[in-house]
Amino acid sequence: MNTKLSLSVFLGLLAGGLGFAGSAQAFSFQTNLLNEDYNPRGDVWLNSVEVNGNIFSNFAFVDRADILYNDPYTGGNTGAASSDMGPLATVGRSVEDPTNEDIVASLGNNNLNSIIDGEDRGSFAINVWFDRRVDNLFLWERGMNSAVTVQAIDGRGNSLGNTFTITKDRWDNAGFRINTMEIGRNVQDVGSWGVSLADLGLDPSVRSIGGIRVSAAWSESGGPGDDALRAFYNGPDWKVVGAAVPEPGMIFGLGAIGAGFVASNLRKKANKA
Repeated sequence: MNTKLSLSVFLGLLAGGLGFAGSAQAFSFQTNLLNEDYNPRGDVWLNSVEVNGNIFSNFAFVDRADILYNDPYTGGNTGAASSDMGPLATVGRSVEDPTNEDIVASLGNNNLNSIIDGEDRGSFAINVWFDRRVDNLFLWERGMNSAVTVQAIDGRGNSLGNTFTITKDRWDNAGFRINTMEIGRNVQDVGSWGVSLADLGLDPSVRSIGGIRVSAAWSESGGPGDDALRAFYNGPDWKVVGAAVPEPGMIFGLGAIGAGFVASNLRKKANKA
């Protein structure tokens, strides 16, 4: 066994769960795909993200949702948030008036061409929870021309901390493009942006959260926003995954493995002396 390589793997795994938790501001990240030769109309598989030279691939996906409000769909370009996917995609769902289960089907996977589509003047608020606790959020927005607001929530859906809005001018180009059923044959650039727990106004002692509320044109009073808010948000088409926090036992196990590598290396050096 190559001790240097194994120790670097250990450190990378540990950093994958804790490396930038509690950072002071939202952050840029690079999206790495499994299929670099992807078809924009088909599956676009997320492999990992890179933040400041560190690779993260231990993701948490949405496994529960609760639609608090969603403008009703009455045909045509109406409604707010819908489940959308590439016309040739094999994972995802296309439903104009989605249920909680449809939201999970759209977000609970690593296909970046399986998204929630927001209509231009739509208003929605959706609570989503991840299959594991998370310490940072990675978001993508098709079109790079809309805003979206996120807020931490507890297991019962109660608000935590403050809201954080990614404005339409803040998206970085994620380096790939997609086409979904709701936009005909148009292919659009996708933007990306990361959100830390500090951005959500959580106390530094809070190391992880279980879920978030995602909304657009949602007023502070807890109802659908007015026309000015709707124009500001412009119907975000979004995807979110979380950076999964390792289980306590896993962290301990990795620490023990790392200590073992160090001890083994020291013994080898002592034997050579």
